[in-house]
Amino acid sequence: MNKFSLFLLVFSSLIHSNEISFNEVKESDDGSIEISFLLDKVSFIKSYSLNDPSRIVIDIYNSDLKSDVQKKYKYPIKKIRASSKEDLTRIVIDLYEYVNWKKPTQEKIDEGILLKIEVKQNKKLKNNIRDIIVAIDPGHGGKDPGAVSSNNVLEKDITLLIAKELQRTLRDTEGYQAVLIRNNDSTVSLNDRYQNARKYGADAFISIHADGFRLASVKGASVFIWSEESSSSVARNLSDKERKRIQAQIKNIKSYDFNEDAARDLYPNTYKKKVDQSRILGTKILDQLKRDPFTKIHKQNVEYADFRVLKSVDIPSVLVESGFITNIEDAKRLKTKAGRRMIARSIFLGIHNYFKEIPVSGSILENYSNYLNYEIQKGDVLSEIAIRFGVTVESLNNINGLEYRSIYPGQIIKIKI
Repeated sequence: MNKFSLFLLVFSSLIHSNEISFNEVKESDDGSIEISFLLDKVSFIKSYSLNDPSRIVIDIYNSDLKSDVQKKYKYPIKKIRASSKEDLTRIVIDLYEYVNWKKPTQEKIDEGILLKIEVKQNKKLKNNIRDIIVAIDPGHGGKDPGAVSSNNVLEKDITLLIAKELQRTLRDTEGYQAVLIRNNDSTVSLNDRYQNARKYGADAFISIHADGFRLASVKGASVFIWSEESSSSVARNLSDKERKRIQAQIKNIKSYDFNEDAARDLYPNTYKKKVDQSRILGTKILDQLKRDPFTKIHKQNVEYADFRVLKSVDIPSVLVESGFITNIEDAKRLKTKAGRRMIARSIFLGIHNYFKEIPVSGSILENYSNYLNYEIQKGDVLSEIAIRFGVTVESLNNINGLEYRSIYPGQIIKIKI
């Protein structure tokens, strides 16, 4: 089979309609309501909220509904309706008032792919609102240790520790939700890394690494976005290593998963927008890394490399090389909690500055007032919170009127950034 025939086969499998059926409405003890549909396979989805009238809309591309849906429900949901036209299925949740809602997720179950969306009543709201979802991908893991330093520091351990530090900041900051692609020392295939970002409904994808190089003198942090052409010799070297490692995995995309490679031809404008947004996101993170006095910068501009995990057709995606653990100075820095926390801080502030510039509709950053709300956790102290957000203890005390009083778990404080 020639390459063109292979492309047509993949392309036709992508555009073949994905059959959808209504599943159920389920209420939880906390008052949230989950609406679900069944799909044949993971789909390209766009979701958004409207305020006048109040409703949530989910568009599922290249799909077909078994039968139209018209279901009345109780407060705060007025009606759930769905219909298909020209390979597009639109699900509309009509609401009596504004709600907190979560982006649709796509989960593999025995019956197929379960698409779920959750809404929750909140009488304080002046519009429908949802969290920004950030998928954090700690590089390597399990049987794949990644690079190894001369004193036996493993890349897979460093990346997971940085990822968990970043997750903690996002988790405890109002308006954000973090999902870890791996949360322990497990083996995750490259396909599953970016596929899971889609299944979680991620608004951004951050892959964290601490690679090695044949020259121990090479050091410093870098930020990459995807391109077939590498922007430097180091980027080319890393791309070549990646290609050798993934050849077998590329062929093993599951039948129910979304084909990102074919989607780039099907949705060229969406992909171009994603590349542009990835460049902005990468630049925002790199700008923050440059401000970190403890982290050296390997390249002053965003780099380009052929990293498969960054190939999503619509999710802004960057790879952060926190350093080279084959370099003594970088390995020493990344081995310390302080060094890892500064990398996590730079990534968080870069993400935050990106969403300030390109806000998600219906998120807290759409009308951002320069203040974030942070929930105090057990063990938190103001000095560490100040470091994590790049502010001063004095500013935290002044903004929140703390007058240097003790803080307590569950307390909400404002942070100006």
